[in-house]
Amino acid sequence: MNLLALDTSTEYCSVALLRGEQLTFREAHAVQQHSELILPMVEDLLVCCALELRQLDGIAFGAGPGSFTGLRIACGVAQGLAFGAGLPVVPVGTLAALAREAGQPKVIACLDARMGEIYHAAYRYERGQWTEIAAPAVGPAQSAPMLEDDGWFGCGSGFAVYADALAERYGGRLAGVAPGLYPHARSVAWLAAPVLAAGGGLPAEQAAPIYVRDKVALKMHEQR
Repeated sequence: MNLLALDTSTEYCSVALLRGEQLTFREAHAVQQHSELILPMVEDLLVCCALELRQLDGIAFGAGPGSFTGLRIACGVAQGLAFGAGLPVVPVGTLAALAREAGQPKVIACLDARMGEIYHAAYRYERGQWTEIAAPAVGPAQSAPMLEDDGWFGCGSGFAVYADALAERYGGRLAGVAPGLYPHARSVAWLAAPVLAAGGGLPAEQAAPIYVRDKVALKMHEQR
């Protein structure tokens, strides 16, 4: 299987190409240059792997939650490339991709959602597959999923921005924290591969971001 994956959900931009069990990727701290970087990174990766777009079996992208603009960029690029080559598209949750980056069996994934809130979800890895324990949601740090057992690993920018609040929320239930982790195209690729292999890809026109929150900014009275 040849699978291209994209992620532009945070200030980082990454592209990965999975060929069977071999993974190659490119990444950059894009800040706000995702739209300028993403296509050259895709082209560089295809050239490096001696592949043409039509030789791919599908395209995956980090669908969200995350930066609204970033999600639209990844979705739009995936749709455009897939539509032109007649390929299926696989949307992958960014919090699931973040959890996989942690390399731990029980993960609480939290991304800074701005406006005093975080995107959060929890996942467990057992018997070679990831299970969603708490679905992606948005809210203040105090709304992060409260899980019954301990030994959970926290990751993502939410644990950087709201470190004290999340430490209070979980007490001694955290086995460790990696606030510097972020969703990456390599994890998007690995998570999308079994979906694509099972025929779960979507037509390009049906792909869409997963915003979780439909509000981009605070109103003036809320800012006050």
